[in-house]
Amino acid sequence: MTAAEPTPAPGGKARPDSVRPSGDAAPAPATAQATAPLGTDRTVAVVGTGTMGAGIAQVALVAGHPVRLYDAVPGRAAEAAEGIAARLGRLVEKGRMTPAGRDAARARLTPAAGIAELADAALVVEAVAEDAEVKRGLFTALEEVVADDCLLATNTSSLSVTAVAGALRRPGRFLGLHFFNPAPLLPLVEVVSGFATDASAADRAYATAAAWGKTPVRCTDTPGFIVNRVARPFYAEAFRVYEERAADPATVDAVLRESGGFRMGPFELTDLIGQDVNEAVTRSVWESFFRDPRFTPSLAQRRLVQSGLHGRKTGRGWYAYGEDAERPAPHTAPPCEAPAEVTVHGDLGPAAPLPGLIEEAGIGITRGGAARAGAGFIALPGGTRLALTDGSPATTDEAGTYIKFDLALDYRTATRIALAPSERADPEAVAAAIGLFQALGKQVGVVGDVPGLIVARTVALLVDFAADAVGRGVASAEDTDTALRLGVNYPRGPLEWGDALGAGWVRDVLLNLHRVYPTGRYAPSPYLLRRAAAGQNLLES
Repeated sequence: MTAAEPTPAPGGKARPDSVRPSGDAAPAPATAQATAPLGTDRTVAVVGTGTMGAGIAQVALVAGHPVRLYDAVPGRAAEAAEGIAARLGRLVEKGRMTPAGRDAARARLTPAAGIAELADAALVVEAVAEDAEVKRGLFTALEEVVADDCLLATNTSSLSVTAVAGALRRPGRFLGLHFFNPAPLLPLVEVVSGFATDASAADRAYATAAAWGKTPVRCTDTPGFIVNRVARPFYAEAFRVYEERAADPATVDAVLRESGGFRMGPFELTDLIGQDVNEAVTRSVWESFFRDPRFTPSLAQRRLVQSGLHGRKTGRGWYAYGEDAERPAPHTAPPCEAPAEVTVHGDLGPAAPLPGLIEEAGIGITRGGAARAGAGFIALPGGTRLALTDGSPATTDEAGTYIKFDLALDYRTATRIALAPSERADPEAVAAAIGLFQALGKQVGVVGDVPGLIVARTVALLVDFAADAVGRGVASAEDTDTALRLGVNYPRGPLEWGDALGAGWVRDVLLNLHRVYPTGRYAPSPYLLRRAAAGQNLLES
């Protein structure tokens, strides 16, 4: 079974984190062609009848194809067919399928006792164990059975499509069709072109996935494809903040949900996925990218795994589970008095809506002089400066005494905000900053003076990872954003988010983080640097 991460599927179910990518980038994917999909009179075969295989078979079946199921374990294909028939029955009960449609679909579904029974398939999708040798052996055997024009596809999320195809006589017809779990419900399909994949094969697979009601995106054969390559910082930055003792898991999760707009926080999500699975994925991605510092695993998570604390399935991970377990509350500051008046200096950048919200709350605003370029701030009574994080710590800013606040997806609708005071900040100034945001209807969490706080550093890296994928020809900008919105339920596509913030703002946050952590982890990608320097949007072609 393969799937992507890091946010839950609709209805709150998380997809297992089972990515172990390998391989290198293939040539840039072909542009969309007006290619006809496979006709519904053509047979689709699915090999492997676990959760993913059965789900893919159901998708093809509901689309109108004859479907053959095969599994190497005797009896499994028949069991899977019965399970699919039961799910079709539930669709009828919910009014999503007619009884006649269900009966016709059942009649098109056939368990196969051997590979030879797949001879007339026009498309074979494999969903067996994530073992390259097993997959290569399977496809080598299939080549001896199916016609030369039959498309061969793997649903792997962890192996190189190019490497699996290497043993085939006709590797041009081989590609990846990476569905997301549960396949009948989630719309995204990554159409992965290996180094030898023919453009016509990718076009036909793309058109077929679209005809099945899915939203296909094209990508090259690179570690993690689109979703699992770009999404890595969602976990990594949260764990880094925790390792620096700037905030506890409950607070980090709450800030990313209530300020960043993410469906779940990374600590609660990895508990749901399984810490052992998630950590193995991160380690494998790091190895696949030749230990690139951008993908460095978390030591704290490693210790959790070594302790056998794998999350919900073991009763404890970052959080405890069970009937008597209580979820720890995020750090939330007690009520504080808001200042009667503040002074706004310069341009607040992505936090520009705040002065209007402050005025709406009945707090007086005066306009002060200009600030350093890109360094606008709100002056509190007494002179302490309240500013959106720019990726540098509040304590090291020599321009004055600062309290940094975090990025929000939407400052009007956000219900929580994180503050990081300078170690020189007066407690009365911190209380005034807390009271100011509380007057705007926000809960406030005070965290350690960590560069980039929580949301800003996470989003900046997600934007850069997406930009880097586009710059390296992994996928188009549009497909990259589509993949992250549909595959992992991000509130915005990373590139759209980057354009809303400004590529220059994202670049500057990363450069400041890079100065604090000069390891290469936060160094902006060349593509982001070029776009920011040219004043171009990231979603522009």
